[in-house]
Amino acid sequence: MNGKKGSIQIDIPPVTRAKPSETTKKHDEKVSISCKNCVLNVWEFCKEDSNRVIFSLKVGLAVLLVSLLILCQTPYRVFGANIIWSILTVAIMFEYTVGATFNRGFNRAIGSLLAGVIAVAVAELALRTGRVAEPIIIGFSIFVVGAVTSFMKLWPSLVPYEYGFRVILFTYCLIIVSGYRMGNPIRTAMDRLYSIAIGGIVAVVVNVLVFPIWAGEQLHKELVSSFGSVADALEECVRKYLEDDGSDHPELTKTVMDDFPDEPAYKKCRSTLNSSAKLESLANSAKWEPPHGRFQHFFYPWSEYVKVGAVLRYCAYEVMAIHGVLHSEIQAPYNLRVAFQKEIKDAAKEAAELVRSLGKDICNMRRSLKTLLLKRVHSSTERLQRAVDMHSYLLTSDPTDTSSKPQSTLSHALSSAFSNLSNHMAELDNKLLGQTPDRPSQPLDSYHETMRKQSRRLYSWPSREVDAFEEEGGFSSDCIPRMRALETTATLSLATFTSLLIEFVARLDHLVEAVDQLSKMAKFKQEAL
Repeated sequence: MNGKKGSIQIDIPPVTRAKPSETTKKHDEKVSISCKNCVLNVWEFCKEDSNRVIFSLKVGLAVLLVSLLILCQTPYRVFGANIIWSILTVAIMFEYTVGATFNRGFNRAIGSLLAGVIAVAVAELALRTGRVAEPIIIGFSIFVVGAVTSFMKLWPSLVPYEYGFRVILFTYCLIIVSGYRMGNPIRTAMDRLYSIAIGGIVAVVVNVLVFPIWAGEQLHKELVSSFGSVADALEECVRKYLEDDGSDHPELTKTVMDDFPDEPAYKKCRSTLNSSAKLESLANSAKWEPPHGRFQHFFYPWSEYVKVGAVLRYCAYEVMAIHGVLHSEIQAPYNLRVAFQKEIKDAAKEAAELVRSLGKDICNMRRSLKTLLLKRVHSSTERLQRAVDMHSYLLTSDPTDTSSKPQSTLSHALSSAFSNLSNHMAELDNKLLGQTPDRPSQPLDSYHETMRKQSRRLYSWPSREVDAFEEEGGFSSDCIPRMRALETTATLSLATFTSLLIEFVARLDHLVEAVDQLSKMAKFKQEAL
């Protein structure tokens, strides 16, 4: 009450905003971080290949142009509701590359035309049979067309036209059923064929004239990049194999499951092995493209690109095998690898140079003789083979061999250690029997110190073997054969590495022949010598 009669005073407290809790703040931070990560992922995806953005914008433009036929009143009066088939045609037919769009368009056009002709013929036949038999004939025809088209698209030689048979099936069913209900199948079929033709023309025009993405150009770039990836991976594997001193050698179980994030060349080489389906798809699409860019003549030999890619994959298999030796658990001693360092480096360098030269020839569409490069590759490989043959005694350790070939360093060290240990045990026996030894005794820990030095120098041996010897405190009767077997296994890994490198060089002869065949059929420009 404020003193006046009939008046009431109401006090409303001010509204206070509640402070956001810690949980709400953390939730908002997580949402903002996820949004930023999403934007960054989208940006990286677009930055990786800008053609993806161009393709998306082209599809939107094509759909907009076809939609104007419905939004504008005059075209809609002419075609009616059947104009929606134009939008469906653009959405189904528009592909990433021009060649794939032409391929889809051809299948769509032939399938729609055949479906329309068959639908009109069956509808006329059904109308002449009367109202009772008409639905029976139409239903039986749908069953027959569905069964025949589904069987034909499974035929091996007709697999590339699988989409065309699918178009025949659903176009025929829609035309024959809608014509039966509307009572005018011929008019229905013609309107829908016109709409499909309009959508196909719009899709082709937009895809060809607005920033075209050619399948042939994509195939060309993909193959050229594969050459560089294989050469880089080979040099990287050889470099790591020769520079690895054992300071950081992971276990086998880790290296098998690891994705090797620090080896980009390895990832590129692995992508080359998985590029078979991509190259074949691009080659099939490129066959439908007209002459364009640097590919000016008809019937360009796109299939030869697939053959060159197949031979290159065999070379990539050898690189992957070399990579497996690099990351295996048992390795050759570092000083043994250094003994063949120069020959291995020369062979790998010459082979990688030849692979890059072949990739450059395809990239520049030129044809040059590789006689000099092949001679250099073969001579460096022969030097490596001679070095391995001359020093083959370093790769074996036969305890029964008494020839003039010297034993390996490790076998000699192990024999000395075993001899010292035997003398030491004999001295202990003499002391227990009260006899005087012929020479002064050695320190008790000399053997353990020797084995620690050997385990540090030969890092690649399985440590469990050395640890077991140290825990037992001495050698058993079968210790020396076991150690020699491990030594032989370790040194043979170097022989495996060199043999794989030589096999890679042997594959290069087939690769040169495949590239030469491609250059002849594609009419590459002859380089002046």
